[in-house]
Amino acid sequence: MSEVREKAAKAKEAARRMNRVTTEQKNEALRLMADRLVAESSAILEANAIDLVNGRQNGTSESLLDRLALNDKRIGAIAEGLRQIIDLPDPTGRLLDETQRPNGLLIRKYSVPLGTIGIVYEARPNVTVDAAGLCLKSGNAVVLRGGSAALESNKAIVRIMHEALAQSSLPADCIQLIESSDRASVDEMLKLNGLIDVIIPRGGRSLIQNVIQNSTVPVIETGEGICHTYLDEEADPVQAEAIVINAKVQRPSVCNSLETLLVHESYAEKFLPALANKLKELGVELRGCDRSRALVAGMEAATEEDWRTEYNDLILSVKVVGGLDEALDHIAKYGTLHSECIVTANAERAERFLLEVDAAAVYHNASTRFTDGFEFGYGAEIGISTQKLHARGPMGLPALTSTKFVVHGSGQIRR
Repeated sequence: MSEVREKAAKAKEAARRMNRVTTEQKNEALRLMADRLVAESSAILEANAIDLVNGRQNGTSESLLDRLALNDKRIGAIAEGLRQIIDLPDPTGRLLDETQRPNGLLIRKYSVPLGTIGIVYEARPNVTVDAAGLCLKSGNAVVLRGGSAALESNKAIVRIMHEALAQSSLPADCIQLIESSDRASVDEMLKLNGLIDVIIPRGGRSLIQNVIQNSTVPVIETGEGICHTYLDEEADPVQAEAIVINAKVQRPSVCNSLETLLVHESYAEKFLPALANKLKELGVELRGCDRSRALVAGMEAATEEDWRTEYNDLILSVKVVGGLDEALDHIAKYGTLHSECIVTANAERAERFLLEVDAAAVYHNASTRFTDGFEFGYGAEIGISTQKLHARGPMGLPALTSTKFVVHGSGQIRR
């Protein structure tokens, strides 16, 4: 039996046992995991150092190395994320609906775990802990398949979480890590109907598209983020500058960062050169259309591919547009249904933008960097769903549940 099938089978069996654990038992397991991750941080950092050395040798970009790197502060934040999950309401076992039928049947609808969740993701070892914590709190087992760039870090983290689970009432097999870095291991996961109930991919376009196109297991599509901010002709320049810089510079490697700036032509003539200079001072490389390049000296030319690229880096595409219609058309053509923003003092145009843009999150006068479970007040998230079925936007604990009808009778038969 292959590693993938063997571990998926273990997770499936553990998922059955997870149906019996209480909220208190799940919270105690999460507490043990958080404490042990901090206590064993030196082992995690040793493993992470190996991944970073390998990454540099393989030519990994600095932005991706930043996503991969751990330190005591980040490990502490990861552990704190687990503790915050403890404080969130248990999403399972909730009575959602109740109906008494004329024939006497009492029909109740409850929230229940999805079962066994497969997570396919890339080089962020914090996802390993976040995913495990969310799956456990929602009563699910999880099969993790991280990127090869974080393999040593992930192995250390999962070993430590297993040690914590051994002291808890939860089955240690509820967390499984696929250690094979062969792409065939992902392809095998995608076909394990009956063992894995749903696949959630987290990563770039190629990873997500591979999962969507090849999986026979149901998929919840998450997060490629080609996010746009449109500076309307009535945008406040101070406010616009703060929003653009935050959305692009604060953490460019994440999916809710700004990738394309759309600027109304009249606003661009007055304010784009100064804004561009501020961005360049902060290390942002600008790639623009002909009209924006005419206003900003030294700006590289944007290609068709640039409008379709999630850079995850200090690179920004810039396009001057004639108005809201052109901005909406550009977003409709190149957006990835993630997060889109308009900066304007005009309430009518803002409302039209918010109504017409098709995205999981739309913003008026605020940075797209807020598309996040914690920032929305939902707690930790498994990812940002960009699809429309089951879940959309930041996926917290409720998104990891399904429903079950429980029917009580007194001997009724259907006639």
